Amino acid sequence: MIHVFVYGTLKPGEKNYQICASHVIAAKPASANGCLYALPFGYPAMTLEVGTVHGMVLSFADETVLEALDAYERHDPAEFYASVPNQSLEQNEYDRQKITVYDQAKRELGQAWTYLMTKAQVQRLSGVFLPDGQWHQQ
Repeated sequence: MIHVFVYGTLKPGEKNYQICASHVIAAKPASANGCLYALPFGYPAMTLEVGTVHGMVLSFADETVLEALDAYERHDPAEFYASVPNQSLEQNEYDRQKITVYDQAKRELGQAWTYLMTKAQVQRLSGVFLPDGQWHQQ
């Protein structure tokens, strides 16, 4: 079983959930340690800082779904350069890492993959801090 913590457009009900929806076995509300930022592209980025990010843990039968998610999590070059024309695409892509996730009572659920950026990446992209740790499509 593969678990992925999602906090943006891949959450159930958001615009890109259909990318993985047919492979989802279970979806549970969850949180993780980190900070959430709204990026100028209309989706968020998570960093490993002190704070809480709210999202969902999606469970999948096997790891083949990670290939599709990895491909999706790369920035669209045209959209990227339109928003931040003087930035390097390669320096601002997400990094997939395993993190600890928690249920709504802050009990540990275990490890899940998620997509992260560094604080420096978020700053270069003019990310706006979301203090409540929640992102919703505007």
